[in-house]
Amino acid sequence: MHGYTGDKQAYLTRLRRIEGQIRGLQRMVDDDAYCIDVLTQVSAATRALQAVALGLLEDHLAHCVAEAINSGGPEAEAKVKEASAAIARLVRS
Repeated sequence: MHGYTGDKQAYLTRLRRIEGQIRGLQRMVDDDAYCIDVLTQVSAATRALQAVALGLLEDHLAHCVAEAINSGGPEAEAKVKEASAAIARLVRS
């Protein structure tokens, strides 16, 4: 079971909303919308994706990483390194 399983429907709802935002961006570009308006919507979609990513990361830390740490052993160290790498990717993006 994944850490986000309990919130799966909420994540799917948010991702569908973001998908709609992206389709809206496509329409804006197709309709030659003003550049700043398009950029504003790109920023909103980016923030929405970042919010999903942070929620997934929080769920991962609270469930998968915490469970591995409680079990101990090499899996705990691997999960912490994996989470650290995921955080690094999010910070770079």
